[in-house]
Amino acid sequence: MNPGSLRGVLDVSNATWALSESSLLQPMWDYLQQNHESTLRSPLFPVILSVSMYLVLVFFYTVLDLLAPTWPSIRRYQIHQDRTVTWSNIGSTLALTTYNHLLYIFPAAVAQWLWRPPVPLPREAPTLSAFLLGIVGCTVVFDFQYYLWHLLHHRVAWLYRTFHALHHQYRQTFSLVTQYLSAWELFSVGFWTTVDPLLLQCHCLTAWAFMLFNIWVSTEDHCGYDFPWAMHRLVPFGLWGGALRHDAHHQQPGTNFAPFFAHWDWLGGTATMPAPVKTKTRKERDEKDA
Repeated sequence: MNPGSLRGVLDVSNATWALSESSLLQPMWDYLQQNHESTLRSPLFPVILSVSMYLVLVFFYTVLDLLAPTWPSIRRYQIHQDRTVTWSNIGSTLALTTYNHLLYIFPAAVAQWLWRPPVPLPREAPTLSAFLLGIVGCTVVFDFQYYLWHLLHHRVAWLYRTFHALHHQYRQTFSLVTQYLSAWELFSVGFWTTVDPLLLQCHCLTAWAFMLFNIWVSTEDHCGYDFPWAMHRLVPFGLWGGALRHDAHHQQPGTNFAPFFAHWDWLGGTATMPAPVKTKTRKERDEKDA
């Protein structure tokens, strides 16, 4: 085969791959636009989407927390097996979450809905590679932003006392601690989650997917469980922080500041490895409960 023919085969192959890749998300995007365009264009949609995702996740983990004391198959995955999440813990964290959303988040969303015109939707869906790379890019940028923000709010006593100390009232994490935050911290996280896809010029479908991914991994970081399918077990080479490292941050607040990856804490000398989880035997659990 001469070089010209080989080049033609490669060009056709690349064109076929690009065409097939671009068409993977297009049917779903066409369906959403044809059936839910007015909803997707509303400035309220990202807020409702993110709040719904968060409530589904915390409901799942809270059910596990309530079942764990009597279900050894769940308790064996708890980071702190001698810790019990009480109804008082659930009530206090849920009350603050509800207060923040009613007083700050929803009024801001409604104001945006009233003053901002509906968002135009692109007709084309992102390619699969642009979709995945956009999520990864936003995650990397957000991780760096929050690492600096988090470090600053621990090193400056006034910032810690005024804004961040509230989150550290719980030394042992559970899912509802994820948004047990001051309004300033909640707005900061929401601002970066919204702005980063714009800075990276992501498709709106990518931006929404990043938002959901951010909520998922943030809740997993605080869930208090070390499941076999957790992100830190799926990402190789110890590059992902995960629930164990973030729980260690609540135990030792001067360590593990990055929300997702581990490299900034390695480079900054703030990384710490949590002690391995010891699964208690049935005899040990019975002695503890006695």
